[in-house]
Amino acid sequence: MIQYVSRKENRKTEVKKMFNTHVKAVRDLRNNYAEVAQIIKNRDHVIITNNGKSEAVVIPYEHLEEYQEFLRVLYINEKLAEAEALEGDPSNWLTIDEFTENVKNWRRQNEI
Repeated sequence: MIQYVSRKENRKTEVKKMFNTHVKAVRDLRNNYAEVAQIIKNRDHVIITNNGKSEAVVIPYEHLEEYQEFLRVLYINEKLAEAEALEGDPSNWLTIDEFTENVKNWRRQNEI
């Protein structure tokens, strides 16, 4: 398990370590797909490179939801850390009208 902790110790989130990493050139994906497919079947992920630069990551489909949750947790922890850094400085606080307007805009953008 990997444990991510926000700045306040009482907020911990555990996320399972999900993958072993393999790096393959795009030509391996093209010419030796069976080898890449076998790596994925072993529940590992593959970084695809082109001219030595990373271009894509291939993960097992059954890990997609778990990976998305992992990213969501990282994003939330980052935003919590930002909020904790700002909470002590009232000049960074929103007025109730600003807050309400932000919520309305967010709802419009997300069609809620």
